[in-house]
Formats: sequence, structure tokens, C-alpha cells
Amino acid sequence: MSGMLEGKVALVTGGGRGIGRGTALLFAREGARVVVADLSADGARETAEQIAKAGGEARSVVADISKPADVSAMMAATLEAFGKLDCAFNNAGINGTLAGVRGKLTADWPEDAFDRLINVNLKGTWLCMRAELNQMVSQGGGSIVNTASLAGLTGFPTTAAYAASKHGVVGLTKTAAIEYAPAVRVNCICPGWINTEMTAETIARRGDELLVRVPSRTFGTPEDIAEMVCWLSSDRARYVVGGAFPVDGGYMAN
Repeated sequence: MSGMLEGKVALVTGGGRGIGRGTALLFAREGARVVVADLSADGARETAEQIAKAGGEARSVVADISKPADVSAMMAATLEAFGKLDCAFNNAGINGTLAGVRGKLTADWPEDAFDRLINVNLKGTWLCMRAELNQMVSQGGGSIVNTASLAGLTGFPTTAAYAASKHGVVGLTKTAAIEYAPAVRVNCICPGWINTEMTAETIARRGDELLVRVPSRTFGTPEDIAEMVCWLSSDRARYVVGGAFPVDGGYMAN
């Protein structure tokens, strides 16, 4: 039986670990040829190697999505390798801890850290979308899925820049979805507490406290997110446009 993405070419940013790696691996299992982009050359290469070992086809690219030149080079590498782009998963991003900020109220955030979050999570996503949309329109269609967050749907204390960036991603998603349908479908996913390297420190400190708000009483895995992204990227989701989908074990139902 053919996979959901048989014959498709997929691009995954932030594909060197966590949700990005899990999604890149599932894309390949579902029949896509995959370009794995990441700021870490080792991470991107390791994901591509895992795909190849499983019998798939992948290329790795090093890219800082906050830099327009890197995004342009990433797109050029994708087209050079596979000649088209059918599915894009704009997943690369950082949180406050990675920007050197933890536990600060809105007025206490350092300006450089605030700028870094916005430049990567929001502007970087827009830079990727700009390149992807232009390519997909020129070739006649495609699907884009962006990674937002529960912090793109509601507020969380001490996450000012992160929450602002992810609310922005939701807004970008909805606006582009209206502008580019029906040729290009644009959606975003809003992961809850997913057990990855990015969240490991927070889960270690506050795991029991966090699970009180999660009806499923468990943390998610990268594979849980990958399943949703893969479906949204496929033709099976042809009538799904402009959505912001929580994948959160029921957190937002509270």
C-alpha cells in the first residue's frame, strides 16, 4: 500500500532533533523524499542518515531560518535535489531557555533575547513561508504546516516573547491560508507538553504540576505531533485550510 505522501517532496526545518526529526522520519516512511534542514549540521545529517538506513531518500541542509540568505539557499538545495516542493513543515524555533531567559515577567525581558525569539520563531517562519509559497504557486500547489504552540493560543506567565512569536505564527498561518487557497493549503499545529530536548529541563522541574492540566495524564512524543503533521500535509486533508490544531492531550479543553 502506498503511503500518504507517496511521490511528494517534503522540507522539514528544525529536523535535526525532536518533533522535526520525528516528522521527517514519518514523512519518509509515508513515501516522501525529504530535505532535512537544521542549524546543527550533525543533527540534520543524522536524521537524513536514519531515513536512508530505513530505505528512504533524504538530503541534509544547514540553515539559520532567521537569515534570508540561508532560507534562499535551503530552497535552492531542495529544488536542486528533487526539483519541486510539495510539503513544508516549518518547525524550527527556540524557547526562552534557549535564548537565555527563564522566569522573567514581561517588563523584565532583555531586549536582545526578545528580539532573538521574534527573529527565529516569527520572522524565520515568515521567511520560510515566503520562499515556499512562491515555489508552490509557481508549480501549481502544495501544503505548508507551521509549528505554533499552546502559547500561540493562550497566555503563559514568563513567556512574553515566546507567546508573542507563536501567536504571530498562528496569525501568519490564517492570513496566508486565506490568501493562497485553494492552490496552497496552510495550517499550523499547536503542540502541548511534548517530551523533547527543548522541554526536558521544564518537565524535569515541573512534570507533576504540568500533568495536572493534561487530561490524558501523559506527555506527548514527537511521533504524536508527526502523525498530525503528516496527515495535514497529505491529500487526505484537502479540505483543511487555515486551522490551528492543538495536539496536547486535552490541555486546551480545560
